Amino acid sequence: MEHDETGCQPPPEGPILCINNCGFFGSAATMNMCSKCHKDVILKQEQAKLAATSIENIVNGSSSGNIKEPAIAGILDVPVEPKAISLPSTLAFGSGETDEAKEKGKEGPNRCTTCKKRVGLTGFKCRCGNLFCGSHRYSDKHECPFDYRTAARDAIAKANPIVKAEKLDKI
Repeated sequence: MEHDETGCQPPPEGPILCINNCGFFGSAATMNMCSKCHKDVILKQEQAKLAATSIENIVNGSSSGNIKEPAIAGILDVPVEPKAISLPSTLAFGSGETDEAKEKGKEGPNRCTTCKKRVGLTGFKCRCGNLFCGSHRYSDKHECPFDYRTAARDAIAKANPIVKAEKLDKI
């Protein structure tokens, strides 16, 4: 009797499963859906409204200032030109390898530039661009032409710009 007087409804007798049968529980506030399904439905409705307004703007050719133009409208105006695809001669005959792959294959295993020792994956690439073994990886061991001093000066100058205050007038 108390519920009739206040206009409230009694709570449901048990939990309500989501109407989308996802396995979670829903509530009356979310139209008997779980929070995830309810959020998806709301998102789909907003997207449908946005699509309808954007299509209407494209058809009418007008746009109002308070509605943002969709990114798709700009893409639709761009004409697309087909490009001719040219296959390398090696692929045309079905060899299966490109010229780059053949050049890498002829290169052989990774070797130290100084002593020609195989380094494999443990090679050290120097700033001069060459590959070296563990004993020749330092710049003084392989007569490196890279100027570390100038590179360090440039890095310090870039990291620490000169800040000068304006001169004050003497009284």
